[in-house]
Amino acid sequence: MKQANDLRQLLLQIDHKSYPAYKDTRGSYRFPGYILNIDHVQGDPFASPSKVSIAVSGKTAGFPADTYDAPHKRIALPDHILRLFARSLERYSFKARGSGKSGLIGVSRCGQEILERTACQMDPENGDLLIRMEIGFPADGRRIKSGELIKILFDYLPECIPKNLFYKNLDARRVRQVRDLSEDQHYIRQQLGVRKLTAFVADGTILPRESGVSARPMKNAVPFVSPDSLKITLDLPNHGPITGMAIPQGITLIVGGGYHGKSTLLKALELGVYDHIAGDGREYVATDVTAVKIRAEDGRSIKKTDISMFINNLPNDRDTRSFSTEDASGSTSQAANVIEAMEAATRLFLIDEDTCATNFMVRDDLMQRVVHRDQEPITPFIERVRQIYQEQGISSIIVAGSSGSYFHVADTILQMDQYRPVDITALAKREAKAFPLTCEGAPKAAPPGTSRCPRPSPAFRKNDRIKMKTMGKDAFSINKETVDLRYVEQLVDSEQTTALAYLLKYMELHCFDGRTPLTKIIPTLSAQLLEKGLASINEGSYLSSNLAMPRPQEIYACIDRYRGLVL
Repeated sequence: MKQANDLRQLLLQIDHKSYPAYKDTRGSYRFPGYILNIDHVQGDPFASPSKVSIAVSGKTAGFPADTYDAPHKRIALPDHILRLFARSLERYSFKARGSGKSGLIGVSRCGQEILERTACQMDPENGDLLIRMEIGFPADGRRIKSGELIKILFDYLPECIPKNLFYKNLDARRVRQVRDLSEDQHYIRQQLGVRKLTAFVADGTILPRESGVSARPMKNAVPFVSPDSLKITLDLPNHGPITGMAIPQGITLIVGGGYHGKSTLLKALELGVYDHIAGDGREYVATDVTAVKIRAEDGRSIKKTDISMFINNLPNDRDTRSFSTEDASGSTSQAANVIEAMEAATRLFLIDEDTCATNFMVRDDLMQRVVHRDQEPITPFIERVRQIYQEQGISSIIVAGSSGSYFHVADTILQMDQYRPVDITALAKREAKAFPLTCEGAPKAAPPGTSRCPRPSPAFRKNDRIKMKTMGKDAFSINKETVDLRYVEQLVDSEQTTALAYLLKYMELHCFDGRTPLTKIIPTLSAQLLEKGLASINEGSYLSSNLAMPRPQEIYACIDRYRGLVL
């Protein structure tokens, strides 16, 4: 391995040469306390920045073993380190001058959720730390400015690395708090299964966010207070006793007037599949990790999905047991979303009336009288929700503001009143007796078929260059095919979307064989990711620094919205 001074001498030799001479810097260099790896050098100063990684041995990093001795801790601690490192780098980015992206120093920027990222990883055996980042190698036009890169590699980074990656230089109390919070959050999630709950929301939680474009907690917001009938106390390993609302398995209905917090509570539950950082206000909100937000999604693609549980007898005798369309309606898209979530092994549906197809959710008495069942191909969700829970074990949490029909089928009914829930189950059931629900007795439906076996697309060949581009967290393109993920509402970071692009490429090249069903492919791939991480799908000379782990449910959602899927 070369030494740091070798890199300095090389940079001095290539100063003012044509930009491609930077390629000679690729390799590993030993600096005091760490190894600098230049993994990929950009082609010119206007291209994507160069890829650099920093390796610190566990002995040098010095983090106590109890801060990374469990999977959830090995996500929480690197997340904390990455946040510190990113803040430290901010003051140096673009201080080195030059053309294009010259002087850029970039590392993943974390949001309110704690995600496993390729940008910072820790070895479970010895605590070795690896940081992946991007640096814009400086140039004047297309001539190398090695003096500016020397500033970055020999002045700026040596200032930031020990300060943020060495335990002895960190606030040990804060590191322990990160570990303790991670342990407490993990304990709450364990208790959901033990106590047969779908979610837990701690008293004092701040549900509202600062604005529609900011996920930070709203200042002076009303703290959450759980109703006595649903209040439980959990004895967390570090926090100690904490009280909060326990939402049981079954069918839960959330009602209330406009602007009283129904959708805000549901949004917190949607994102409760992830842990949140201290100070977020939702640190102690935990939802079943398999929960899936269900909504209508007009215009989406559906490929050979069995939606016959909800839709039958379509005009022109279209087969709904293997339904396909490139432009789904509100009801067919929502039916497909339910079936696909079942295929993805969800245990909890999260549904907001505001984003649903009305005719999919319910048919009122008058409509049933005027339009007979023989003329209506849709069996509404209200007639299936109980069967789905009893036979499939899938609970539902439903927000409703205009229709009281779900009072009849709900097990638990909450009214949000100025952001505080009130258990009105007894009252609502009593009042519902005066408005009997007229269901026409939809026959029980067989579980949907789950035998879709993707074939490899001709657009993917192992030796071909496959172009991928991420468009925020809402979409990515691969081989000119755009996968629209706007309505996959539990994606929280563009790096998850980028990871989905890599996963799709990997599945096309290695998993899709026309014989193996998705219900085997994705669980097998998810197990691989759990054991080996996102590095296990990497086939290039270096691993991208901008990947964050998606859930299996989002991998399914990505494949289901991939118009290039060959079945």
